[in-house]
Amino acid sequence: MEKDTNTINRFKKDIGAALAFMSYAPMLFISAKSGQRVNRVLETADAVYEQACRRIPTGRLNEVIGEAVMMNEPPSDKGRMLRVYYATQPSVRPPLFVIFVNDAELVHFSYERYLENYLRKSFGLDGTPIRIRFRNKKKENEA
Repeated sequence: MEKDTNTINRFKKDIGAALAFMSYAPMLFISAKSGQRVNRVLETADAVYEQACRRIPTGRLNEVIGEAVMMNEPPSDKGRMLRVYYATQPSVRPPLFVIFVNDAELVHFSYERYLENYLRKSFGLDGTPIRIRFRNKKKENEA
């Protein structure tokens, strides 16, 4: 392959566009011919696996979710305001976060993406997919 100073930048742009749904995945540029940077493959795979297995303590998770909500309040829809109560992480590989709210239908996809990005930044989960589920918190008299 012909290589110049902009080759990697063009590849990053093309791959980023084609795999926009996987923007969290790390990109490595290696050479099978010369072996250049091949050692980074296993290092990166180990780092990503560690991220996928990470368990976040519930208290810390709720602190971060609270910070995110304070920095950017949830949008309202038809006069109804989304309220975020608490979050938990029931599973790993990939990390699943369940966020309890007053009405899951009020969660806009852009707010979900905001929370995902905030969780990634706060806990260093850049290389693994994150699943977020919003659940309605049951009222005391519904139990």
